[in-house]
Amino acid sequence: MSSRHPDSLLIVIEGIDGAGKTTLANSLRTWLLDGGRSVTISKEPTTGPWGMKLRESAATGRLTPQDELDYLVKDREQHVSELISPALDCGEIVILDRYYPSTVAYQGAAGIPLNTVLDAHGFAPQPDVLLLLDVEPRVGIERIRARGDKPNAFETYDNLEACRAIFLDLEMPKVVINAAQSPEQVCAEAQFAILKELAERGDPLKSDTERVRDLIAVMPRLTA
Repeated sequence: MSSRHPDSLLIVIEGIDGAGKTTLANSLRTWLLDGGRSVTISKEPTTGPWGMKLRESAATGRLTPQDELDYLVKDREQHVSELISPALDCGEIVILDRYYPSTVAYQGAAGIPLNTVLDAHGFAPQPDVLLLLDVEPRVGIERIRARGDKPNAFETYDNLEACRAIFLDLEMPKVVINAAQSPEQVCAEAQFAILKELAERGDPLKSDTERVRDLIAVMPRLTA
């Protein structure tokens, strides 16, 4: 694995379908750009050849859990080598809408041992900030329908509940955010977690410092 630039930061946003990951990713990108940072944003599965196969299968459920895991790993290997690692090596902040914790949760819910999934990702850079958007499956499904989409084969209540439980039990440093809150409050809590990581590095964000100071003063303690 390549040597990362000390200014790089890997932010991963996770959660079940309908948790608000894409909305948060876009909001954080704007905020970080306004703060003077170079930002790369991406999502998984990608639009590469393996990612497109996965997206096609999501509508039909045709792949077996093991085949899906194989495709996910191949897609992620390409993503890491072609985008994630080069951006981190240049000192950029990388925001990912889904990463390997999603694979652990969804393939785990499909019956693949969690350690099997984790062991397949030794190549993947570890998140510096893992934001887990936690929401009840009922709310997630309602949001999927509200945006005009039809829930796919993986977006059933039982499956999302199983995935949610695995996400919450993951033995990884993470910040759990109540995603039933407004997008603004979710974003504020995510900003606080990122600022905390930057502050520990002595790397303050060049942004609206008074608002950030007020945010930190009133924000409840976030636990990993």
